[in-house]
Parts: sequence; C-alpha cells; structure tokens
Amino acid sequence: MNCMVDHTVVHFEIPADDVAKLSAFYSKLFGWQILKMPGPVEYWGIQTVPVDENGMLLRNGVNGGMMKRQNPQHKPVNYVAVESVDEYTKKIEALGGKVVVPKMEVPGVGWWALALDPEGNQFAIMQML
Repeated sequence: MNCMVDHTVVHFEIPADDVAKLSAFYSKLFGWQILKMPGPVEYWGIQTVPVDENGMLLRNGVNGGMMKRQNPQHKPVNYVAVESVDEYTKKIEALGGKVVVPKMEVPGVGWWALALDPEGNQFAIMQML
C-alpha cells in the first residue's frame, strides 16, 4: 500500500516505573481512560478521545499506550504516520538519522520502526494497513 497520508502523530507511548500510579495520575489529571490490553505483552491503551467498536477515532485526537519502563533511558515515543516504513527508514538514514528498531509488524494494524533524529531524539514511524 503506497497511498498518501498526512505525516502527523498518530499514536504515543509513555513508559512507567509504576503503571498503576502513572495511570491514575493521567486519568485524574485529564480524564483519560487507561485499560490493560489483551495479549501476551503487558500494555495499557490510553484513550484521550473516544473510539468506535473497531477502534477508530470518533473525533479528532490521538490515543496512545503505556507500558512498564524497559530501562532507565526509556523515554516517551511519538508515532508518525508514513506511506511506507521501508521508504522512510531509507530517508531517515539518508538525512542523518538512525533506525534503532527495524521494521516490525503490529498484527492487524500495520508496521512500525523506531528511529533517532540527528540529535538523538527518538521517534517512531507507522505504516497502517
């Protein structure tokens, strides 16, 4: 699939040392709904805006996720929509960035990769199905 997409943030992730405590913080602060997702990996979905039965946003906004911090350097990540993870990983490297997690599938969603910009800030790219 190689259709044109807006290159905008479509997802975010927040690492937490204490997921229950940080979930409570964001829920009380902003009213976000944070629920543990089914599956083998511990991951909590963050709804900042409501979704329909298929998980599609009902109004403009960005939803995200939360997980246990993997290491002391684990920072929040913004995911930017792209037409092709393959094409954009090449562009990232050509422009002086670095791909640190190569293309991986998210079953039923699409593909993603994690990168660093030339100043070391991490971000992810996401190609939707």
